[in-house]
Amino acid sequence: MKDYIEALKHPVVRRLSLIQLISYFGTWFSQVAIFSMLVSYGASEITIALTAAMGMLPAVILAPITGIVVDRTEFKKLMFILLLIEIVMTLGFIWIDSLNQVWILMLLIFIRSGAASMLFSAEMTLFPKILKGKMLQRTNEIHSVIWSLCYASGMAVGGLATHYMGYDAAFILDALLYGLAVILLLGLKVHMEQTEHTDSNWKMFKDGFNYLRKSPRILHLILLHASIGLTSFDALVTLLADFKYKEVIAVALAIGWMNAVRAIALLFGSILFSKLVNQDNLHWFFIFQGIAIFTWSQLQEAFYSSLIAIFVVGLFTTTLWAYTYSMIQEYTEKRYLGRVISYNDMFFMISNVLTAMFIGYASKWGMKLEMITMVLGLGFILTAFYYLWYRKTYS
Repeated sequence: MKDYIEALKHPVVRRLSLIQLISYFGTWFSQVAIFSMLVSYGASEITIALTAAMGMLPAVILAPITGIVVDRTEFKKLMFILLLIEIVMTLGFIWIDSLNQVWILMLLIFIRSGAASMLFSAEMTLFPKILKGKMLQRTNEIHSVIWSLCYASGMAVGGLATHYMGYDAAFILDALLYGLAVILLLGLKVHMEQTEHTDSNWKMFKDGFNYLRKSPRILHLILLHASIGLTSFDALVTLLADFKYKEVIAVALAIGWMNAVRAIALLFGSILFSKLVNQDNLHWFFIFQGIAIFTWSQLQEAFYSSLIAIFVVGLFTTTLWAYTYSMIQEYTEKRYLGRVISYNDMFFMISNVLTAMFIGYASKWGMKLEMITMVLGLGFILTAFYYLWYRKTYS
């Protein structure tokens, strides 16, 4: 805990952490409203999966552009514009009142997620430029802890607000939270020399691509980090709430509480394991993640046993995410950071999209949710063996 407090003494880390806390809370707050709204309109498994995927696609499609924009644009100016985009898109959700307009909803989600993805890449590019070593790793972990706290509280409070106040109220509150983040951003002071890139956008794109192509170590680390996308459970949790738990608890509350319990575990897992994980034992964390998901698959029939199981699932995720991300940052040359980080986010989101689509189509084709969950767990066991190969090759 002392290391985290030390990291938060850095004025940029402290201010950005507060902005993250507010904006992430708002994102997950409205997420429950979006998926609850889809269920109430009678959306199919494929529609739910496509909507979940639409929140991840921007990082895939816009990755080459994102890296160049992040490397070229002054951080504070870029962040201000992106937050404003998120406010406008969130308010647009209010106009969705039937399943016939789901394509508009997906477009709004795509644009908002594109802004959020670029903002995230900008932050993760900034940190290694002003921080080093353990300080950088702790800052990544603080970022993960904030994400977990917001995921937990945002989903839980969002579920309650959606259930008692309705979808529109949730979207308006979300936009107000983004507005508060903008106000806090105005006081941010980043004392850092802006790297000037005189090359054309096309040359920057080619240089970034060639750097990544000639850096196999970084490519393997990106693929390892992408495996965490197998924990993209939004569609799975929504289907569980709709198919198994709606007779026990309202769909919005089931979605909110399941995600909240998992997110609380993400927080505790980071605190418990952040000082234990290293390059010699990382494979065990992949194995434990896989075993936890297997266990969850066997306990999904009953809502409350599923809550306990998904808590165990969440214990290892943050540690895997933060540690593999720090490895990528450490091994990347600073002048290429923006582009490498955006490509990393692209691969990570491809993994998320494929996971969401697999869940939706597998369910539509008749595969039981239990079996779908077991396949996701198997993915982590296989990733553990991949990491062992990586360590042997690059140790």
